[in-house]
Amino acid sequence: MAKESYIRFETPKEIGDKAYELVKVAGASGKLAKGTNEVTKMIERSEAKLVVIAEDVQPPEILEHIPMLCEEKNIPYVYVKNKQELGKSAGINKNASSVAVIIPGKGEPILNEIVAAVSSIKR
Repeated sequence: MAKESYIRFETPKEIGDKAYELVKVAGASGKLAKGTNEVTKMIERSEAKLVVIAEDVQPPEILEHIPMLCEEKNIPYVYVKNKQELGKSAGINKNASSVAVIIPGKGEPILNEIVAAVSSIKR
């Protein structure tokens, strides 16, 4: 699969797996925003603590603005391989192109670990 224009760095598999886990935990004990429109609003309002973006979204234009917005607002973001798995982790029975963690709940330690890892990947 060709690298999509919105994918700005390679996320190691273990970080992607932690992102799925964080979405699942935050969905149960905190607060998430699901889908591109909701995620965009949360980034614009600087309410997102972490944005998780699926790599297999078609057409890619749907997500092109998300990494730029995150960088503008200084919000960390990470990529995961599969939109279906992201949707499942978010507790919805359909694909999720992106998810924003608003309140990590019991996932706070996982969030901190991902943010630290992502900042070292992007440097």
